[in-house]
Order: sequence, then structure tokens, then C-alpha cells
Amino acid sequence: MTKKSAFNRFSPGDYVVTIVMLLICFISLYPVWYTIIISFNDSSDAMRGGIYWYSRKFSLESYRTVFQDKTIMNAFMVTILRTLIGTVTSVFFTAMVGYALSKKHIWGNKFYLIFGTITMFFNGGLIPFFILLKNMGLYDNFLVYIIPSLFNFYNMIIFMSYFREMSPALEESAKLDGANDFTIFTRIILPLSMPVVATIALFNGVGHWNDYFSGVMYINNAKLQPIQTYLYRIVASASASKSVVAMPAGVAAQQVSSTSVRLATMVVTTAPIVVVYPFLQKYFVKGFMVGSIKG
Repeated sequence: MTKKSAFNRFSPGDYVVTIVMLLICFISLYPVWYTIIISFNDSSDAMRGGIYWYSRKFSLESYRTVFQDKTIMNAFMVTILRTLIGTVTSVFFTAMVGYALSKKHIWGNKFYLIFGTITMFFNGGLIPFFILLKNMGLYDNFLVYIIPSLFNFYNMIIFMSYFREMSPALEESAKLDGANDFTIFTRIILPLSMPVVATIALFNGVGHWNDYFSGVMYINNAKLQPIQTYLYRIVASASASKSVVAMPAGVAAQQVSSTSVRLATMVVTTAPIVVVYPFLQKYFVKGFMVGSIKG
């Protein structure tokens, strides 16, 4: 009896699903590819159109303009700084609360969980939140990126579920050696929780990096705006008037067009997350499945 070939083992439905998924992947990835090839193409040549698969006239002038523009680079540094500080502080603070609430003997444990769950579905609204931040002195302040995002109840639940699965013997042995709760948390619990820490760090990092709304609503000083807010404003200015587009500061009209600068800025702002994500993906999958399987 002859063995079936690899192709004969697939049913017609498998081929249909494969074709549909490939089509979805193409539709999802082609806009990214198109943005990259246009950003690396000479802007004058790109305005002629007809570029679909590769750069017709390779040029780095758009990227040179981006990296030479002090406004863009300042916004880029603000984004890097808020992402690093915001991610580290949020992960540490949220993990600390999750560790405390993972102990069922803590007084008011159920009340805090119920109260926190309510906040996941109801909030005071944008205007009261804006007034609160302004009264706290956070308007037009770099800390507006950090303090409001210090704690996330959904992320806390993930931490809490992970910590509850850890053996109590670890803490008991550490306490016999004279370690206090903070020492146990920082030196034992967190190092053993890298999968969930990496997952929450990825959530927070991507959120900080992609956030443009905070810069639009709570920042008036141009020196404090993140790169996504800067990109949002130049794209919005282009959408408002396609015939006359305001060029970003430092962009020479005879060298590059505002479209090429926008696309190059998009690539620069997206590249770091795309590069980092594959290294954290295995932790992301493992941490996201926390609590789904016991044992």
C-alpha cells in the first residue's frame, strides 16, 4: 500500500483556508511594504506614481531629513524616555499590587477586587479626567505620561493569577532566613515571574509607544510631545488640505516632499516595536495563557 503524498493529506477545505489566510496576510502586510518602499524612494520620482513592489529610484534623503530635524528627534527621544520609564514603573507598581492581592488573607481583598472590577467598565469620562490631571499639576508636564498609567487593573489580575500559582514554600523559606515581604517580592517573586513580566511589559511598552492621544490632550509644549503626536499632527495637516501641505520644520521643499517625510517618520516610529516584539513573543504567549491550565 503506497503512502499518500503530502499534498493528498490536505482536504479541499484546507486549501481554501490557506488561500484565504494568505490573502489576509497580503492585505495586512502590503500597506506596510508600500510605506517602506515609498519612504526609500526619491520623493520627486515617487510623485509620478506607478511604484507598487520596489523602490524605483532609491534615496535616503527622506530619512536624512527626519534625523536632521531637531523637532522630530526631540519627539523621538520623548517617546523613548516615556516608554522606558512608563513601562518599568507600571510593571513594578502593578506587580506589587498584584502580589499583595494574591494573598487571600489580606484584609479587604474581595472588596478591592470588586471595586477594581467596576472601574474596568465604568469611568468618570474624559472631561473630569482632564480637570483632575490639570488640578494635579500634570497638564503640560512629562509626568502626565507616567502617573496615570502606573496601574492597570486588568494587568494586575494577570499578575495576581500568576503569583497564586507559585509555591508558598518559596516565601516561607525566605521568611525563615529573615527576608521581609519587599525583599521576597523583588528578589524571589519577580525573577521567577519573567514570562508574565515580559508580557505586561510588552503591553505597556506598545501602549506608550503608540499613544498619541495623551500628547494631543494634555501637552501644549512642543518640546514634550511624543513622536506619535508629532506624526498625527503632520498627517492631520496633510488630510485637512491636500493641495497645500504644511511642511514639518527643517524640511526643504526642493529636496523632499511632506508625504515622503511622513512615510519615513512612520517607518522610524514603527521599526523599534517590530524589532523588539519577536524576542518577547515566546514570553508573551506563555504569560498570556497564565491561569488557563492548572498543574
